[in-house]
Amino acid sequence: MTTQLTSQIESLKRQARQANRFKQLSASIRAEEAKLLHIRWAEAKTAEAEADSQLNQTTNLVAERAQTQMEAAKTHAIEGLRMPELREAEVQAAAALQRLTIARSQLDEDFRRLDQRRQELERRIAQLSADIAREKQMIAGNSEILSRLDEEEEELRAHAEDAAIRAQELKEQLAEAAENVDDAERRMQELTAERAEAAAGRQQTERFLADIAQRRLRLERQVMDARRDLETIEAKLAALPDPDEKREALEAAEIAHDDGEQAALTAEKRLADARLQEGASRRPLEEARSALQMLETEARTIRKMLAASGESAAAPVSELVEAASGWETALGAALGDDLDSPLDAAAAKYWRLNPGQGDPVLPAGVEPLSRHVTAPAELSRRLAQIGVVSEDDGPRLMASLAAGQRLVSRSGALWRWDGHVTEAGAPSAAALRLTQKNRLAALENEIEEARFRLEDCEAAHEAAREALQTAETRLQQARDMARLLARKLTEAREALSAAEKASADLARLRDLGAEQIAGYETQIEDFAVQEEEARLTLADTPDLSALDLALREQTALVAEHRARLAEARAAHDGEARDNDARARRLTAIASERRLWRDREQSAAAQIETLETREEEARIELEDLLQAPEEFEDRRRALLSELQKAEAARKDAADRLQAQENRERDADRAASQALAALADAREKRGRAEERLLSTREMRIAQELRIRETLNVAPHEVFRLTGLAVDDKLPEIRGIEIEVERLKMERERLGAVNLRAEEEQAELTEKLNNLIRERDDVIDAIRKLRSAIQNLNREGRDRLMVAFDAVNQQFKRLFTHLFNGGEAELQLIESDDPLEAGLEILARPPGKKPQTMTLLSGGEQALTAMALIFAVFLTNPAPICVLDEVDAPLDDHNVERYCNLLDEMASTTQTRFLVITHNPITMARMNRLYGVTMAELGVSQLVSVDLQTAERLVDVA
Repeated sequence: MTTQLTSQIESLKRQARQANRFKQLSASIRAEEAKLLHIRWAEAKTAEAEADSQLNQTTNLVAERAQTQMEAAKTHAIEGLRMPELREAEVQAAAALQRLTIARSQLDEDFRRLDQRRQELERRIAQLSADIAREKQMIAGNSEILSRLDEEEEELRAHAEDAAIRAQELKEQLAEAAENVDDAERRMQELTAERAEAAAGRQQTERFLADIAQRRLRLERQVMDARRDLETIEAKLAALPDPDEKREALEAAEIAHDDGEQAALTAEKRLADARLQEGASRRPLEEARSALQMLETEARTIRKMLAASGESAAAPVSELVEAASGWETALGAALGDDLDSPLDAAAAKYWRLNPGQGDPVLPAGVEPLSRHVTAPAELSRRLAQIGVVSEDDGPRLMASLAAGQRLVSRSGALWRWDGHVTEAGAPSAAALRLTQKNRLAALENEIEEARFRLEDCEAAHEAAREALQTAETRLQQARDMARLLARKLTEAREALSAAEKASADLARLRDLGAEQIAGYETQIEDFAVQEEEARLTLADTPDLSALDLALREQTALVAEHRARLAEARAAHDGEARDNDARARRLTAIASERRLWRDREQSAAAQIETLETREEEARIELEDLLQAPEEFEDRRRALLSELQKAEAARKDAADRLQAQENRERDADRAASQALAALADAREKRGRAEERLLSTREMRIAQELRIRETLNVAPHEVFRLTGLAVDDKLPEIRGIEIEVERLKMERERLGAVNLRAEEEQAELTEKLNNLIRERDDVIDAIRKLRSAIQNLNREGRDRLMVAFDAVNQQFKRLFTHLFNGGEAELQLIESDDPLEAGLEILARPPGKKPQTMTLLSGGEQALTAMALIFAVFLTNPAPICVLDEVDAPLDDHNVERYCNLLDEMASTTQTRFLVITHNPITMARMNRLYGVTMAELGVSQLVSVDLQTAERLVDVA
């Protein structure tokens, strides 16, 4: 970050140089643009004057041509007044001719329609004659169809009488066949049930015999295994070591362990005292450091405020004035803004030395402010005329003040000789600045004292910290020795416990093995009795061959009766379908007869209607044959009237054409005059547009001058740097120079005009950042030291816990497997906090290998040993074991139960075991289960096995 800020500061220096060059180029561009704008403004004013003169000339021309156009329009209007009358006469003649033409066309159209109607009537008469003949033919055919329907109906009714007798016979045959089928099927079902019952009994007896044989064979193998285990237990029991030697070793280890514990307690007490001393020395150190930081922060803030208020070119006189503590407000109220004025004569307002003579003295008993203020000689005359009074005496003494004198109180109240009074209130900026200066001086002394106090506290804290580290080292050594003695004590206890436990376990296992062998032998005898009874039952089971023969014969008889039933049902259903078809046909015949009779009546009515229409058409046709003579007479009369109307229309058209020629000549003259007037108006419009354009150009130049240069147009010339009698340069040259300067300014790129201010800000930020970096580095050093201490203590505690768990794991693994070896190893790193954990196990008769290579039961026992090892190291009041014995066989379940007994007797832990294994349940103190005595109703039940065992013993 500091490198980046340094680079930014160097970059801001370059940007500051570019900003200065940018300002120079901008000034040159402003001067050249002033020349260019002045020339363009002068040219725009000249063009505006020329456009105004041309507009006056075109306005006069428009007036002359307007007079000419008015005369031509008057002549055209007179000729136009005669046109409507002649045009009306021509229209009336044409309308009369049009009406006669339309009448002739209408007459021809009527004649054509009559001819079409005649042809249509002839076709209609022919069509009606054909329809009448067709209807008569249809009436003749209806009689034949009705005769055929009567014959068919008589034949169907005759067949219906015979079909009723046949249907009754078939129904009786069907009922008889169905009864025979029911009897045969009922007998077949009885034989099937009898045969299935006999087969099921035989199969059940055979399965029972096979199951008893398998169970007896399994029990015999278990008896052999139990006898071998019993022999092994007796051999181990004879080879066990003497427990008395282990008791003597345990007593020696307990004495050594007590001595080590006492040494560790002494070291812990010394460490606690060292920690108290270190903690007591840390608090003064932190308070001293915090006090120093607060003072330094306040001092930096005051320096920044003083630096920010003194950024003017000349330092104000307030920088040279020192007021006694508590008199800053009075001095600020007395001098006010005059304290901001410097002693430099180059400033706009400043202080200068003016000794003066004969100044008035302050009222009696009033001391001057100069006694409490140290200031330059330039302010001595002013301070001598300012008196210090209390707020109660100020109003009273104000009347005795001479001209120029004033009174002030320490709280800031002011009374002037001219009667102006300022009440005490918030201190002025100058007073605050003086107060800050005094506070800064006091802070520098306080900071120096705070640094001395901090150094003393740091030395005391460092000594306490070294004493603490020494106490921690000694405590660690004592704890290591205590852990070593504790391990030896644990090993001695485990050796004694192992010897005693092994003897008790082997004795219990021997008794349990004998009980199991006796139980197995009793079960084998019971199985032999059950097998004999099952064989007798199997011999009494009936023979299945006779039942199978009778069942096959009855099945064939059922099939024969079912075939006869199917034939009877088919004949009965066919006869029923024929009867239904005959009944439907009789109904259809009746419907067809009604339909044909209705059609005969409808045909007779249609023939009568058609004959009436034919007679009407013949009468209308005779009337139409007499009409052509009347049409010829009307056509001749219309032709004579058409000739007269055509002559009248032609005469009116000739008169109208002559008047139109005269009116057209007058219109042409008026159009020419109007065109000349429009041309003159267009010229005037162009002159107006030119005047408007030049005026807008002048206004635009003036607006651009104001926007670009922010001066009036007539003041631009003084910005050009030219003399009044100098010749104006060429516009093209000025434009080229402006473009060159702008391109040079553009080549500078983005210019930061605040580069100098930003450089100062970044410099201050860099200094603050360097100080903060130093603070962070110191904090990181302290944090790393603390982390190292925590890691060291964590490693020690982890190794102690690891060693304890590893010892318990080795013991429990050997106990569960009845031999073998196992251990826990830290792998993948030398640092215990980052290392992984590997479990190495060697069951009896196998080579060492990782836990993942063991069988399922071996993995379960190994995991059980690890869990209980952790549990023994850090016991809990209750432990829940869920289906832990599920992957174990009966022998390993016994080992698991023995381990639970040992844990329950040696610890205060109570075990809650969830299991389905009968061996595990038999070793528990109390059983809990869920039963469903009623469907859908669950009930919790429990059995106290210890109480039950006592009750059995009593019984």
